[in-house]
Order: sequence, then structure tokens, then C-alpha cells
Amino acid sequence: MMLGGRGGPRGGVASGGTAALLLLLCLAVTAPAQAQDIDRQIRANRARLDSIRQEREQLEAELGRLRGRAHDIAGELFNIERQKSATNRLVNELDRQMRGMGASLDTVTLDLALTEDALAEKRAILHRRLADIYKRGPLWTFQVMLSAESFGDLLSRYKYLYLVSRQDRSLVGAVDTLRRRIASQRRQLLRLQNELAARRDERSEELDRYVTLERRHQRSLSETRASERAAARRLETLSRDAERLNQLIAALERARRAAASAPGTPTISTRDLGKLDWPVTGDLLYRFGPYRLPNNTTVVRQGIGIGVPPGTPVRAVAGGVVRMAEPYGTYGPSVILDHGGGFYTLYLYLSQVDLQLGQRVSPGDVVGLSGGQNSDEGPHVEFQVRGEGSIALDPLNWLKSRR
Repeated sequence: MMLGGRGGPRGGVASGGTAALLLLLCLAVTAPAQAQDIDRQIRANRARLDSIRQEREQLEAELGRLRGRAHDIAGELFNIERQKSATNRLVNELDRQMRGMGASLDTVTLDLALTEDALAEKRAILHRRLADIYKRGPLWTFQVMLSAESFGDLLSRYKYLYLVSRQDRSLVGAVDTLRRRIASQRRQLLRLQNELAARRDERSEELDRYVTLERRHQRSLSETRASERAAARRLETLSRDAERLNQLIAALERARRAAASAPGTPTISTRDLGKLDWPVTGDLLYRFGPYRLPNNTTVVRQGIGIGVPPGTPVRAVAGGVVRMAEPYGTYGPSVILDHGGGFYTLYLYLSQVDLQLGQRVSPGDVVGLSGGQNSDEGPHVEFQVRGEGSIALDPLNWLKSRR
């Protein structure tokens, strides 16, 4: 279709066509670039959020492992503090992304308004041109060409009509490009609005999570203080019972030495170092020597703790004579075996003892069933070895090495 004017070539129309072409080129270049920038920004933002969330999930898994083992309040508090820090960073990252999306939203909104104004202007020009063409009729182009007075005039008229037709085609193309650009910008605007709404929801969820973590932290602090008071009481009782136990073994040793007929050949000697069977098979919960409790209180362990389910048979590591088989303070049902030569083995935190005082047992005989459910370490057995003078010895030096 060739669209023409009433007179000769119009410089203003040609200039308008050049400006339209330049605007069209600018829009065609900036539209895809802007869409790619927004896509890259959204992907980068999502990657940063996923990275922080992954770190927090690892912390939550670590907290689950802490709670699955012996309760470590100090470790739990530290873990909660790290979770709070990760959540705080997540909220700050969401705030930063929301600010960036707000700026992008404003830019796209302004660009959309400018593009809609440009489209309205181009449509108005196009409507005027179509109205002019409709008024002149379909034969106007031939009338212009046939009314030429000379060959040079004919060439000028042809050139003019050619330029006008190119300008009109450019105008139609500009209108179509602007329509596509507006559709693309509206999709970008909708995507940014949806992303921004999602970030706001996520921020609200993270703030709720932060409040929950803070409450959990305060609750753990309260539990820690209560645990410290309870641990202090238990520690005082445990120290008192341990001292009584030392006195009992010392008394047994004095009685043994004073006896007219001492027991026969000792069943334990230094030759048995690293050769004795374990009284029960289980995880080593604590070792011999100083030990720091979760509330930062230090106790001296005179034996080792072996974690086993309640009711597990506990066996004598060597033959001996029963010197005690009864509940003993915080240790619960306990057994002391006299192996002669000043050596004793102690089996504490049992749930049941069926031995009699003075009874002789052989290596591997069952001395009782495991217990310890009410202790801080949970179900377990404490095993001790005492040497001459009731000195506590490290049981791991006497028991067989475990691979």
C-alpha cells in the first residue's frame, strides 16, 4: 500500500519518519536487554536465598543430631544462635532484594508508561494518515503520477511517493513493535509484582521463624539455669556418694589385710592389663578422669560409662567375691567384686542385682542387669577398677582394645 500527501515532498514528514526509526531501534535494543537483566537478577537473588537456606538446614540437622545424643545444652544454645544469625541474614537479604525489585518495578512501570504514550502518539499519526488515504481514494497515486508535466517532475513525484510509502510502512512497523514491547513490559511487570509478593511472604515467614528461635533460645536459657541448679545438686550428691564409696572400699581393704586368712591367689594382676573382657558391649559415653558437663561443671570420673539398653546382662570381668550387692545412693543397684590382692571391680547404675553378699562368681557370670535411665547420660553402666589402697585405675588400660 502506498500512502501519499496532498502536495510535493514534505521535509517534516521525512524527519518524523527518521525520528520514528531511531526510537524504534532504541526500543528494539533495550527491551530484550532489560528483560534479560531482570531474569538474571531474579535467578541470582534466588541462588543467594537458596544458599542461606541450605546453611540453615544444615544447622537444623546438626541440632537434631545434638538432641539425639546426650543432651548438650551449651551446644544447643550455640546452634540456635547460629540459626538466628542465618535467619537474620536471610531477612536482610530479602529486604535488599525487595528494595532492588521495587526499583526495577518503578523503572519498568515508567518505561511502560512512556511506551504506552509513544504508542498512542504513533497510533494517532497512523489514524490521520489512514483517514487522508481514505479521503483521497485508491486512485490518488495514479492521479499524482499522471499529472506530471515533465519527465523530471515524474521522477520527483515517484521519489516522493516512494519515500512516503517507506515512512508509512515504518510507522506501521513502529506501532506493531510498540505493541509487542508493551506486552513484554506488562509480563515483566507482572513477574516482578509476583516475585515481590513472594519475597514479602517469605520475609513474613522468616520473621515468624526468628521469633520462634528467639523464644526457643529463651526457653533453653531457662532450662539451662534450671539444669545448672539441678546439676549442682546432683553433683553434690554424686560427690558425696563417691566419697562414701571410696570409704567403703578402703574399709574392705583394711578388713582384708586384717583378716587372719586372706583370699587365695588374686584373680587380677598387672599381667591382665589389656586382657580383660568388657562387662557389656556398648558405646563409650565417658572416659576415666576429669569430665566437663554440659553446664560447664567439671567432675572426676572414677570409671567409664558404657551405653547399653536397659536390662542388658552385665558380666564379671574376672572371678571374685561379692562385697556389695545393693542400691547405693545415686548409683542405684550396684555390685562390688573383690578379686584379691587389693583389686576390686565396681558395676554401677544397674537396674537389678541377684547376687548375695559373700557369693563367689566366675569370669563371665552375670552380676546384674543394666539401668541408668534416670542419669544424665541415659541408660548405661559405669565400670570401675580399684587397685591396692582403693586407688581408682583407668578401666580402659585393663580391658581389651576394641577395633
